[in-house]
Amino acid sequence: MANLSQLKNTMLTTILLTLIIFLGFLMVVSFFFSVAADISLPPWATLVGALAIALVFMFIQYAVSPYIVRVSTRLRYLNPDENRWLEDMVKELSNAAGVPMPKLAVTPDPTPNAFAFGNSANNMTVAVNQGLLARLNEDEIQGVIAHEIGHIKHKDCVIMTFMSAIPLIAYIVVRMAFSFSYVGSSGRRSDRGSGGALILIAGAVALVVYFISQLLVLRLSRLREHFADAFSGYVTQSPRSLESALTRITYGLSLSPIESHGARALYIADPALARQEAGEIIKQKSDYDLDHDGVLDEHELGLAMEQEAKKQSTWRSLNAAFATHPPTYKRILLLRQIEQEIASRGTAPTNIYAHIR
Repeated sequence: MANLSQLKNTMLTTILLTLIIFLGFLMVVSFFFSVAADISLPPWATLVGALAIALVFMFIQYAVSPYIVRVSTRLRYLNPDENRWLEDMVKELSNAAGVPMPKLAVTPDPTPNAFAFGNSANNMTVAVNQGLLARLNEDEIQGVIAHEIGHIKHKDCVIMTFMSAIPLIAYIVVRMAFSFSYVGSSGRRSDRGSGGALILIAGAVALVVYFISQLLVLRLSRLREHFADAFSGYVTQSPRSLESALTRITYGLSLSPIESHGARALYIADPALARQEAGEIIKQKSDYDLDHDGVLDEHELGLAMEQEAKKQSTWRSLNAAFATHPPTYKRILLLRQIEQEIASRGTAPTNIYAHIR
């Protein structure tokens, strides 16, 4: 498991690499489309035009994404003093992070989960599922809320909104290129000439860029989850609280019959990944069922995750590359490192960013 400085370097490298690939993609595609359409403009002009269109698309997504989240999760904003304990906790953690206090909301979802969203420092929301408030204790809820405040402090909502637009733009170009090819093939091929071939090449380039950029964005998402976990561990001085919360959340999500939500990348834990992780452990249930009652409870699942954290496999690494969240066992490893550091040296809230920025 990488330490925090390595995670930081990897995250910055991932962002830079994604942006370089995106810029190169715009250069290639704008050139092919301009030649195919016989547009007599210099290459830099078509690149500027393509970049402008891409930025407009990104800002539209940036503007409307909070409204989509609100509608799709059916959240309800809390009235002042409706849940004073939760309000005071969020205020205390926001002050420690140096960010404006976010709005608080609750969703009717019975599964234990939480998320943060918004498009500016003064327009952020921390939302918790009813299941989280019902199933976790106060220390665990504090660990989860601190994780979400970490996302706000690190501007993850804004960064991921813009970065996730890159593979989406590439996908749109793929659809446009192959739609043009399909429509053109039903007409006179002589009218298309070499322009049609160039459009197909642009579509092929866009397809490759879509796949690569999607993997890079997913990697960035996992790294930012690690940094939010680290923030929670340092600011609460209790990494064990978030570790316990993640175990309970994974356990609760793995048992839920509710289908995974479309906005699951926002949550502190992905329900689909939780079911998969728990499923792997359940296959070895006899090894982890300490009381031999035929059922793995939360305590036994937590111990099982500790054991799973020591195992590595090629399949597990490949599978993790397509996930929005790190495996729970990796998150536990990082939190254990932070716990050991705090126990040995201590960390004042004023210098936690020496470790996670």
